Amino acid sequence: MTSHHHGRFAPSPTGRLHLGNLRTALIAWLHARSHGGRFSLRVDDLDPDRARPEHERRQIADLAAIGIDFDGDPTRQSTRLDRYREALVQLASDDRTYPCFCSRAEVLAAASAPHDSDGVEAPYPGTCARLSSVESARRVAAGDPHCVRVRARGQRIGFDDLLLGHVEAVVDDFIVRRRDGVPAYNLASPIDESDLEIDEVLRGADLASTTPRQLWIARELRLRVPTFAHVPLVVGHDGERLAKRNGARNLDELGAAGMSAEGVRQLLVASLGDAVTADGFDLSQLPRAPWRVPSIA
Repeated sequence: MTSHHHGRFAPSPTGRLHLGNLRTALIAWLHARSHGGRFSLRVDDLDPDRARPEHERRQIADLAAIGIDFDGDPTRQSTRLDRYREALVQLASDDRTYPCFCSRAEVLAAASAPHDSDGVEAPYPGTCARLSSVESARRVAAGDPHCVRVRARGQRIGFDDLLLGHVEAVVDDFIVRRRDGVPAYNLASPIDESDLEIDEVLRGADLASTTPRQLWIARELRLRVPTFAHVPLVVGHDGERLAKRNGARNLDELGAAGMSAEGVRQLLVASLGDAVTADGFDLSQLPRAPWRVPSIA
């Protein structure tokens, strides 16, 4: 019988994994494995300025050190650019995307005006959506720097999260291709989940607000949609956002403080409370409050 619990962990190889990253990976792995499911690694290495192969190797070694294994070879987004470009061509048909010539500063200035937002990321006000197709084409032909945005037309999209319950948001005209030509996360991610036949996406609660955007892409491209569970974040030992000064340590730093990789695993497992059962793992019992990293010397 085939398990419908194919999970994944999708780090960006831009540095070391800290306790927060490791805990999310462990939850995703435990959930998939406890149901006899497969677990895949996707390497989100689209950022040409920051992604490094040595970071990827180190991250895989750190995950292995706390007992996390993967099925098959990693999938690297950098090898899938043709697939994303094909999707961009598909979206450009039927007027579903448009070039945006606004600078970051102009977008931020427009967004600082009063707006109804959840405070995560200011919605794009649609400035370039109002340009005529002739004017847009003229500026593209002239070589004006631009990103590509979707024409979402204010659709409201919701989903049922395994931990957060029903989440709903108005989808703004978000970016699907950056100014430097790199496909954006919100385009690449749902395409990957569908192509790799991922059943369950477990990731940090800070990414929940991006999910309606990804569901918009999935709907437009007729992609397979996984279930989602956005796990509570890890905060520093002072209760503030996790940072170097309050507990965002990697395995080497924890090792220097006297904690072995096995000790780290035990600490993370203990943080999951009643979700860790005699039979394995029960996601529904995961503590809903952010986990506060204990103060480690």
